[in-house]
Amino acid sequence: MNRQQSNALYDEAVKDFPGGVNSPVRAFKAVEGKPLFIDKGKGSRIWDADGNEYIDFCCSYGPLILGHAHECIVSNIKETVENGTSFGAPTRQENELAGLIVDHNRFIDKIRFVSSGTEAVLSALRLAKAYTGRNKILKFEGCYHGHVDQLLVKAGSGLATFGESSSAGVPDTLAAETIVVPLNDREALKKAFTEHGDELGAVVMEPIPANTGLLIQHPEFLQFVKDQCVANHSLLIFDEVLSGFRPGFEGAAGYYNIAPDIVTYGKVIGGGMPVGAYGARDEIMQHVSPDGPVYQAGTLAGNPVAMAAGIPQIKACLQEGFYEEMEQKTASLIEPVHNYAKEHRYPVKLFHIGSIMWISFGEDEAEVRSMADIHPKSGEYFKQLHSAMMERGIYFGPSGFEMAFMSYAHTQEDIETAKAKMCESMDEVFAREPAN
Repeated sequence: MNRQQSNALYDEAVKDFPGGVNSPVRAFKAVEGKPLFIDKGKGSRIWDADGNEYIDFCCSYGPLILGHAHECIVSNIKETVENGTSFGAPTRQENELAGLIVDHNRFIDKIRFVSSGTEAVLSALRLAKAYTGRNKILKFEGCYHGHVDQLLVKAGSGLATFGESSSAGVPDTLAAETIVVPLNDREALKKAFTEHGDELGAVVMEPIPANTGLLIQHPEFLQFVKDQCVANHSLLIFDEVLSGFRPGFEGAAGYYNIAPDIVTYGKVIGGGMPVGAYGARDEIMQHVSPDGPVYQAGTLAGNPVAMAAGIPQIKACLQEGFYEEMEQKTASLIEPVHNYAKEHRYPVKLFHIGSIMWISFGEDEAEVRSMADIHPKSGEYFKQLHSAMMERGIYFGPSGFEMAFMSYAHTQEDIETAKAKMCESMDEVFAREPAN
């Protein structure tokens, strides 16, 4: 494919932006070539600056569950924009979107809108620490929670360790307030609570870890985490910025029927506009300003344009049969491609839950539930496969650790085309290597 315009735009962008981008993964550092510049999206398709057309399974990393430029979302945005873009005051759109979410979610009584998933997690942590009067938190290795200082940490050398900063600018003293344990490891979690339980205000986790691969956990492990929190009077925060509204309307909490104390959302509730939210039972949310002492504010929180985009999307998610159809579409793509790879002895494994998908690598059917289970050659394999798929008009996000997503706009024809092109791409990449 000709990428002359995208390449020229990137060369221009590096003069103004660090790495030529406004979010690191967009820089294509994990794959081949320079990043695509996208001019247009409609339904299941995107078009780059050179006019190349792709079936899009990135879907802006998840929020476009109805696809690009869905008519009901676009019309609602236009109608709202004509009356103004921001007021710094309450609007009816906030009430409507909040009602749609809270009235159909068993796990939250009240919600607070913010402007991003990172902001939602940051606010949830502050609330949890204030509510419990404890300053330390626990996270799991391989779970990403936005660029919150206290969560930009990696595991140390022990079974359950204090976090070490994984970003410049994060003081070690702050990182040390975070305990990091491996996923799917009960003994590590028990050890952490034994040693630090009376200091831990919260455990924060992705109940469907989906930022360092799709590391689907056993329901029993998630319940074990919940039980440990209850026993030690720590709050359990489910970070559902990515998984929210994907496996079902109540996200992973509803899918597994495990009640978090606080839950964070983003992505889907904004219909493609910048938005985030955190919610909890009333007893906890009463601590949020102006009702309580936990300060959190935002001029653009509950922005009417973002609310207007989210309202029709959330209404669509509430339609009978919506999630069953999404699950069926996702399975009809992932399972045949997985079986094709298995039949041809290609080291490719595909996973999905709800409408979230991931391409993994490995020569066997072993579980992939923690970072340690990810094949060491995954990065190189994905780089080659991503390039081959792009040349065939199939677009996945430019990182092997990022998820792919199905949208309601993807048709059966899209799925059949994608299946064929993905299998062709595997043939191209792995025909070079002898089968084991």
